[in-house]
Amino acid sequence: MADIDLVRLNFNPGTLLLLNVVLGFVMFGVSLELKASDFKEALRTPRALAIGLAGHHLVFPAFTYLLVLALEPRPSIALGMILVSSCPAGNISNFLTHFARGNTALSVSISTLSTLAAIVMTPFNIAFWGGLYAPAQTILRQVAVNPLEMLVHVFLLLGLPLALGLAVSRRWPRFTERARRPMKLFSLAFFLVFVLAALAANWRYFLLYVGMVVGVVFVHNASALATGYAMAWGVRLPEADRRAVAIECGIQNSGLGLILIFNFFDGLGGMAVVTAWWGIWHIVAGLSLAGFWSRRAPALAPARAPA
Repeated sequence: MADIDLVRLNFNPGTLLLLNVVLGFVMFGVSLELKASDFKEALRTPRALAIGLAGHHLVFPAFTYLLVLALEPRPSIALGMILVSSCPAGNISNFLTHFARGNTALSVSISTLSTLAAIVMTPFNIAFWGGLYAPAQTILRQVAVNPLEMLVHVFLLLGLPLALGLAVSRRWPRFTERARRPMKLFSLAFFLVFVLAALAANWRYFLLYVGMVVGVVFVHNASALATGYAMAWGVRLPEADRRAVAIECGIQNSGLGLILIFNFFDGLGGMAVVTAWWGIWHIVAGLSLAGFWSRRAPALAPARAPA
């Protein structure tokens, strides 16, 4: 078995470019779902919004670094964990929050703002936490990751489609209403096809190494969900808000992670297998947790101190 730190997964450059475009369409479709009222509702509880964003882009990446120090996985696996923790919220987090009887408006706001913040925070967290972990420093030097170049790339993948979608939604509301559902289904279906194609092209490697990351991803994802819930509980947010924050922290945009791995890390084996398995597992874990919560109405919150 080849060292997972030396394996490079295969992905055709032309297909990779198309995958970048597809992710842009996914974000455009997601942005058509957004309404000004969603943000106004969430801004009524700025403390919950701040906790969700801090948990996502500050606390979870820092906790991931500590987890890496404790588990001491292979360097490429560790870097994959750090990259996943640096990604914004995944596209299904809003659905899962709604299913879990959580605060959906808060979930939408955290997802959107975490995506905007990711333009800066994703490159920063990868470079900062990856650079702190000594075994991964060699990999970062070998691939010569440029945080500024990654920032521009993330902006083109996330920020620009999001801004265009919001502009279209504001300018042509009737068109948006008709196009919203077909665009979302179309873009997500195409994105799923391309992710499966990436796995199919490297199925031998995936089967060979997935056993090395199953336990790591399980612990990592569980810690993300627990971190979000614990932070929300610690500041006494209502139960519905706690569920939203937990799911937002535990559902990462693994599709963006895969694209960054193929664009900037040459398809590095450990990183790609961690991110691909996370993309599968966080759906299983998210649906299981949401299903559990869906059978339990959120407890009424005690009187809150002013935000």
